[in-house]
Amino acid sequence: MINAAPGKGSELAPLYKARCAEIMKEPGCEQFEVFQSVVNPDKLTILERWIDQAALEAHAKLNATRPSLPAELRVGRGEREDYEYNRTR
Repeated sequence: MINAAPGKGSELAPLYKARCAEIMKEPGCEQFEVFQSVVNPDKLTILERWIDQAALEAHAKLNATRPSLPAELRVGRGEREDYEYNRTR
């Protein structure tokens, strides 16, 4: 969960959308999307899926070299929660 500064979700979401499009080009990335809450537009969530752990680790190294998005548009560091993807259908 990413918390935008109050009233800044509409500015932050397109920046994340552009970053997601960039990340989708990385080898092994199957999904990298940002979602904005319809109830509270200042709350964003990113869903990402990688082909394997090695691709995720390569992404993490590359991501550490990217410039941060404007700090004034965010509140806190956000929360990360990892899930294992198992298709049920």
